[in-house]
Amino acid sequence: MSNQTIKAVLLDYGGVIADEGFQNGLRAMAREQGIDPVAMMNVARLAVYETGFILGWGSEDAFWTRMREGTGLKGSDEELTKRVLDGFTLRHWMIERVRHWRDAGYITGILSDQCHWLDWLNERDHFFQDFDHVFNSYHMGEGKRNPELFPAITAKLALEPAEILLVDDIRNNVERAQAAGWQAIYYVDKVSFLETIEQLLLLGKMK
Repeated sequence: MSNQTIKAVLLDYGGVIADEGFQNGLRAMAREQGIDPVAMMNVARLAVYETGFILGWGSEDAFWTRMREGTGLKGSDEELTKRVLDGFTLRHWMIERVRHWRDAGYITGILSDQCHWLDWLNERDHFFQDFDHVFNSYHMGEGKRNPELFPAITAKLALEPAEILLVDDIRNNVERAQAAGWQAIYYVDKVSFLETIEQLLLLGKMK
């Protein structure tokens, strides 16, 4: 980690701000329907990009059609989407930290590879209000797989790269952020995350 002062904290949504509904939901449906969960996720990771669903130029229908064709998954678009969305459970302890950081003067933001479901989840859980910025691949047309995204976000924030901290539960995203000069935490669990970020931000521990 750099010794440069952090000014902005950007969090991934699924797996950091909330429980990972997309992966957990698909794996659960795979087990229920006798589909190999690994094969299910391999198809899903390609489908969200190849259909353009996660980048804003493809549709939910196209995504679920690809999933049915690639895995044999059964269910209507509405049923399948509901299963995924129900798995995204907001981590209220994380939102409390975000408010704490914001009150301390840090810029807070979401940086997520998500489709329009993120907007629906906000309508349900009302968490956008706790962030200064929401960077969603669906609206930006670029995801964290593209290394050029990180310099673009840096420019939008008008900060130096090392002044930005990303928290993400996908190691490749963490590595791409670090390659762009950002500081980054690979999220594994609550305890190790809080120990690391409290040291970095030099804030008093919260109970």
